[in-house]
Amino acid sequence: MEDHDTGAGASEVGISAGDSSSPGARRSRGRRAKKRAPDSLTAVHFGEEPGAKGKKRRKRKRGRKVFARDQQIAAVTEQRAETPGKKPSCGDHAVPRLVSPQSGEPSASPRRTFWREQPVFAALDLGTNNCRLLVAIPTRYGQFRVIDAFSRIVRLGEGLSTSGRLSEAAMDRAIGALKICADKLRNRKIRRARLIATEACRSAANGAEFIARVEREAGLKLEIIDRRTEARLAVSGCGPLVERDTKGVVLFDIGGGSSEIALVDLSRHRSPRLANHIVSWTSLPVGVVTLAERFGGRTVTRDVFRAMVDDVAVRLHAFDGRHRLSHVTASPQFHLLGTSGTVTTLAGVHLNLARYDRRRVDGLWMDRDSVDQMVEKLLGWDFQERVANPCIGADRADLVLAGCAILEAIRAVWPSERLRVADRGLREGILSELMADDGAWRSNGRGRR
Repeated sequence: MEDHDTGAGASEVGISAGDSSSPGARRSRGRRAKKRAPDSLTAVHFGEEPGAKGKKRRKRKRGRKVFARDQQIAAVTEQRAETPGKKPSCGDHAVPRLVSPQSGEPSASPRRTFWREQPVFAALDLGTNNCRLLVAIPTRYGQFRVIDAFSRIVRLGEGLSTSGRLSEAAMDRAIGALKICADKLRNRKIRRARLIATEACRSAANGAEFIARVEREAGLKLEIIDRRTEARLAVSGCGPLVERDTKGVVLFDIGGGSSEIALVDLSRHRSPRLANHIVSWTSLPVGVVTLAERFGGRTVTRDVFRAMVDDVAVRLHAFDGRHRLSHVTASPQFHLLGTSGTVTTLAGVHLNLARYDRRRVDGLWMDRDSVDQMVEKLLGWDFQERVANPCIGADRADLVLAGCAILEAIRAVWPSERLRVADRGLREGILSELMADDGAWRSNGRGRR
């Protein structure tokens, strides 16, 4: 079961300088060049031959490309064949070699060379419901480019709330996904990686046994992180979505087995690391999987939904630090920031997407009325109607209302006119911290934004 997620097709940060002339002019030049040298396959720059005609000299001065004669192409082909080169690693694109106008020697594309020389970082998050991997390289300060990704719904925590143990079937599903992640990691030269497991492995009686099995069978050594670390990583991953004039944010991550909430105070100053501004946090031992298993996820009446909301509300009222942002919650510069399948699903339904599109969902603002309407719409759908929605599907149809119940409890404690949707979280937080700690943004030559 594949989960909608960010992929390796994410656009690069920055665009290399190209021809400043108009597209029409470039097409026109291409047509004229093809008429002059119909047998040429590659345009390359060479030095002027002693007997070259003045007409060609003038064209080169105007920036036109001069096509090589057959013997020159043959010479370059021989030179390429004789030059030993490293075979591209898995995932690399074949890069055509360019010829220097001054020396006539082949040279690598500066842009491609930059990407290849960049250190590669990886983050894996094995949660109660999902197994997710991101592989990325640093770009501009505080940013990175995803070069590989994987996401699969494995439901590792299925049945955990009643048995207290991870089931054999759930562990098998998770290990199957982790083996795919291991293959992806082995195919790249990874500078640094962090592979984490969260609530399901934290709370299961056989969690440590499962971690040992993962190391034996998939070759991956997972780290079971505590709840405080999980909350911090979620904040770090969502930093780019908090605008400069923001005074305060309540960030929440509704997971499968737990829900992390962090209160971020930006009213006095702001440092590059958003996690430095966490003034209070909590981790509720309830998520979409555990709540749906307790109350039922397929048939959810309004009474059942209200019981779910009340259950979460009791846990939230036991959180002593919930008032730490009371001085900014009335400000228009205060908002909620949600990172989870629940809020991205609500956003997809709100946008009436025919297919989930991360580019349209990540960073989307929803006002109070829009959130109310989407929760009400989902409550009005039966199980099959939820399955039929392309942004929910069979994998989430029995979980989405449990997520909405957690969301409603959070909104009751911290009312806000605005909710920002984040299709990012722990993995992005891991990558940001790994790159910062490694000094990747200081040494990549890109500079600060």
